[in-house]
Amino acid sequence: MRRIAILASGTGSNARKIVEHLQDNEFVEVVLIASNRKSAKVLDMASDHSIATTVITRSDFYQSESFLNQLRELDVDWIVLAGFLWLVPSNLISAYPNRIVNIHPALLPAYGGKGMYGINVHKAVKDNNDNVSGMTIHLVNENYDDGAIIFQGRTDIDPSDSPEDIAAKVLKLEHKYYPKVIEGMVMAQPKLTTSKKYF
Repeated sequence: MRRIAILASGTGSNARKIVEHLQDNEFVEVVLIASNRKSAKVLDMASDHSIATTVITRSDFYQSESFLNQLRELDVDWIVLAGFLWLVPSNLISAYPNRIVNIHPALLPAYGGKGMYGINVHKAVKDNNDNVSGMTIHLVNENYDDGAIIFQGRTDIDPSDSPEDIAAKVLKLEHKYYPKVIEGMVMAQPKLTTSKKYF
């Protein structure tokens, strides 16, 4: 069984789609949903699906091995970011090489980097009068939105589309493709044997 931890900061619509997509898969399981916000609705969604939850503090994430040890104790093989806004620290990247995946609401390398998230991205696309946008699924490294691109989905933009309209179109792509891409990646790789903490 491959075991996934999902990190999210908000409502968790992508996290929900992933959980629902995988619930009948006998070989892949979401075992933890973590958030850096106590009030994040994604934690309620996790509870509804009987998935363990945790709230990460900055010290847990950046100044100790606390969160990494929690992942190891749960025998996590993959980390999936679903609207998680903190930069992933090097200790997690080293422990999970090429096994941390993120989704970005634009066609990287355009509109990536610090501060480019959510409606900020779609406003930039609108301001640039682009006629196409989309989403990018990519591996995570130490820099924002800089890891190897795995998959991109595209959607046409009408001149009359508002940033909110663009956001809705891109979100449909995210919901359609992210769960399938995650499932395919996880199924294609063996378990991460070094992820388990041995006593």
